[in-house]
Amino acid sequence: MDSNKNVSSFNRLETFIQYYLDRITPFTIYRWLFNLFLLIILFFRIIYLQGFYIIAYGLGIFLLNQLILFLTPKFDPSPSNIDEDDNIPNLPTKSTDEFRPFMRRLPEFKFWYITFKALIISFILTLFPIMDIPVFWPILLIYFIILFLLSMRQRIIHMIHYKYVPFTYGKIRYEGKNIGQQGIKFSTN
Repeated sequence: MDSNKNVSSFNRLETFIQYYLDRITPFTIYRWLFNLFLLIILFFRIIYLQGFYIIAYGLGIFLLNQLILFLTPKFDPSPSNIDEDDNIPNLPTKSTDEFRPFMRRLPEFKFWYITFKALIISFILTLFPIMDIPVFWPILLIYFIILFLLSMRQRIIHMIHYKYVPFTYGKIRYEGKNIGQQGIKFSTN
């Protein structure tokens, strides 16, 4: 009997969370600004406490991994990932190929939600002094910068080689041939 109450409580909590996630889905800019706000608060907390550098480093590596997944196509066009038997749609490589929209390995909303959860978990971890592991933070910072630059270089080379851009800027609007064409006027006689 007590087990059913717990299951029902978790179902209500899951429904509650899903309701608010559905409500905030269209507000992309505000969601990312809130994540940026959380990141700034977390960094100010780490700087103020002068500790928890390993938490910041772990968060940075995790977010870098998620960013790489976000920038990667769902179906990687590189020859090392293509089998002859698979019917996986590839990105168009010629102008005569059929247009296929860019499909991400990690969609934007999931990227935001995973980032949000990681920021909250990191903030909670900074509340416990046992998580303040003493490390020499400049080495972690230099290692993270090198890892970021090498990872982004490899991803950008991949984008250039397979000619895809992982960003879209809204719907493309084409103008019709309105010049010189006028509507037919009917007389009301």
